Amino acid sequence: LSLVGCGSSSSSASEEDHLARIKSAGKLVVGLEGDWQPFSYHDKEDNLCGVDVEVAENIAKKLGVEVEIVEGKWDGLLTGLKTGTYDLVINGVDITEDREKTFDFSDPYVYDNTVLVVRDDNTDIKSFDDLKGKTTANSIGSTYMEVGEKYGADVQGVDDLSKCMDMVKNGTVDATVNASTSINDYITTTGDTCFKIVDESDSMPYAIPMKKGEDNATLLKAVNEALSEMRSEGTLKEISEKYFGSDLTEE
Repeated sequence: LSLVGCGSSSSSASEEDHLARIKSAGKLVVGLEGDWQPFSYHDKEDNLCGVDVEVAENIAKKLGVEVEIVEGKWDGLLTGLKTGTYDLVINGVDITEDREKTFDFSDPYVYDNTVLVVRDDNTDIKSFDDLKGKTTANSIGSTYMEVGEKYGADVQGVDDLSKCMDMVKNGTVDATVNASTSINDYITTTGDTCFKIVDESDSMPYAIPMKKGEDNATLLKAVNEALSEMRSEGTLKEISEKYFGSDLTEE
């Protein structure tokens, strides 16, 4: 009995899992881009807003902690998640076999399509199959970059969507691949009519990754419970309609 008693306090501290540490710290650290409208961006008053921002805020609230949002370039977000810089990355992350080797994913919270965009006077590219031997611009390390490479394009990696669209517009590259929601938002927001969507993928889910392992078992469960409550309460639908103009929370 004395042995059990002596080891109880130190072992309980060492056995504290990720969710317990988050609650002890009183904050949930979330990584996202901050320049990928409508998922996360700064409005005219420089307030950080967007789908992923509000999803993060609501999850933290349901966990009973504050949210601390840290902005970073896409190609560093998942690395930051692996090293513990972030507790979660909420950034329209799609689930891939390669990512599932390293991360556990929450239930999906948004469904989207991948689209292929060219300049409106481009007659050579009508589908993803036409990308072979062409050039595209995409965010470094993104699945959109992988799509271009898969279809044989020479892909140039850049930091954000605006740079991709500029490169298509000025003819530096032939096309770009990105989320339908982001492309449509960009065209609507800028009013730029020199682009056209020539192909799109089937619907794909976005989910929230976290480091794989038992340390995150209770956090994964809590995040899924939070998303389920947000869905049943209508919060997810409201967020989707606010930023996408329609409910994209169901497949």
